[in-house]
Amino acid sequence: MTRTSVAIIGAGASGAAVAWRLASAGVDVVCLERGGWLEQGKSPSLGHDWERALQTRFHPNPNIRRAPDDDSVITDDTDIQPAQFNGVGGSLLRWGAHFPRLRPSDFRVRSLDGVADDWPLSYADLEPYYDLNDAMTGVAGLRGDPGNPPRTAERDPPLPLGPGGERLAAGFDKLDWHWWPSDAAIVTRARPGRAPCNNCGPCGVGCPRGSRASGDNTYWPAALAAGARLETGVRVTRLMPSPDGRRVAAIAYRDAQGRDHRLEADQIVAAANGLGTARLLLASTDRRHPQGLANSSGLVGRRLMHHPTAIVTGVFDARLDGHKGPFACALYCQQFYETDRARGALRGLQLQMLRGSGPVATALGGYMARLPWGSGHHREFTRQFAHSATLTVTVEDLPELDNRVTLDARRNDATGVPLARLAYRVGENSGRLLNFGIERASDALRAAGAIDIIVNPLSRAAGFHFLGTARAGD
Repeated sequence: MTRTSVAIIGAGASGAAVAWRLASAGVDVVCLERGGWLEQGKSPSLGHDWERALQTRFHPNPNIRRAPDDDSVITDDTDIQPAQFNGVGGSLLRWGAHFPRLRPSDFRVRSLDGVADDWPLSYADLEPYYDLNDAMTGVAGLRGDPGNPPRTAERDPPLPLGPGGERLAAGFDKLDWHWWPSDAAIVTRARPGRAPCNNCGPCGVGCPRGSRASGDNTYWPAALAAGARLETGVRVTRLMPSPDGRRVAAIAYRDAQGRDHRLEADQIVAAANGLGTARLLLASTDRRHPQGLANSSGLVGRRLMHHPTAIVTGVFDARLDGHKGPFACALYCQQFYETDRARGALRGLQLQMLRGSGPVATALGGYMARLPWGSGHHREFTRQFAHSATLTVTVEDLPELDNRVTLDARRNDATGVPLARLAYRVGENSGRLLNFGIERASDALRAAGAIDIIVNPLSRAAGFHFLGTARAGD
C-alpha cells in the first residue's frame, strides 16, 4: 500500500493537465494509466501502410482494435459506436486536433432555452484557463473571429486551407455565411521537441514531427519534470470509500505484472472520460453504496451525449488533393450555432471541413457511400479520389436520462470488472438539427461548385465525444 496527496486515473487530456498543474505547485501526484507510451516518431504515417494502420491497430473503436490494453464495450443498443484510445495522452493520440472553444451561451442553456442545465460557472470564469491551455498545447489559428469571444493567447499562423478549403470558403462567402479558419492544436512554428506542421498527413496515427499536440508531448514532459509520477500499463479495478463512507479514499489497481496494489490519496481525480469514469464509479459498490460510489442521485452513467454527426461530401471536377494535410483542421462555419426556434429545434450545429480520404478509404467508401464493386468501380474511384471535400454536421446533444453507460450483467474484463454497456439513441431534437444541417451543408458545397453531393445521415463511428455520465455538482 502506498499513499499520495492526489491520485489521478487516466493520463489523457484532463489527467495530464491536472498532473502538471498540481505537480508544478509542489503537490505530490501519482497518475495511473491503462495504456503505455506511443512512439510517435515511428508513426505509420511515414510508411505506405498508414491506411491499414487506421483500420487495425489505430482504429478508433476498441472492439475492432482489440489492443492488449483495451476492453470490449457492449454496443448492441447504441446508434453510435465508441471512439477512444488508451495510452499516455489518451484519445489525443488519435484525434484530429480541431480546437474550438465553447461559446458563452453553452454555459446557460437552461436560462436561454429551458432545456438541459446551466453550468455552475461561466465562459468568463474559464477564459484564463482556456488561454493557459492554449499556451501549453500550442495552437495555430487566426485572431479576430467576430463570431466568438476574442482569443488573447498567442497563436501560430493558421494552417493553409488547401484547394478544397479555398473552394468552401468561396461557397460560404457566396451564401453570406460566416466562416473562419480552424483553431488547431497543431504548431506551425517550431517548439522545443516539436517541428512545425508540414501538411504531410494523416494525423490519426500519431505525428512523427510532434506538430500535432497530444498529452505526451505537451503536459506530460512538464509534469514529470515537476515531480509527478506516472505508472503505465495498470488497470484500476475499483475505488474504495473512506471508513465513514463520505469520500473516496483509495484506488485498487493491478499492475502490468499482474500484482494487485492499493493507492491511498487525500484527493482522487477520475479522468477516464465519460465511459471509463462512469464504469468505474458504477462498479465500485459496497453495502453503503449499492448503486456505486458518488451515485446517490442515480445519475452516474446517465445523460450520455455524443454530438451526433452527419457527413456531407461534395465531389468536384477539379483535383483538390484533400488526402494531404491535417484531416480535420481547415475551416469551420458556426452560422447556425445558436438557437433559432424557426428550425423546429433548440440549440444549433457546427459545419466543419474534412479533407478527402486516402485511396484505400475512398475505394472502401471513406466518408462517403461504398463504391460499386466490379463494373464501374475504377470509373467511380477516379471521379472521387482527390476530388472531394467534406463538411461534417455536428449538432448539439441534449442530456436524456435513457442515454447512458451501464455495466454488463454477464461479461467482465480480465480483472473481474464488468464491461461497460452503451445505450444511446439520437434524440428528436438532435435528429431535426441533423436534417437541417445536412441541407445547409449541401447548400454550401453546391455554392462551392460541387457537381455531386453524397450524404451519410449519421456517422455511426463518430463516438469521439463522451459527454455527460458524471456531471459536476453545484
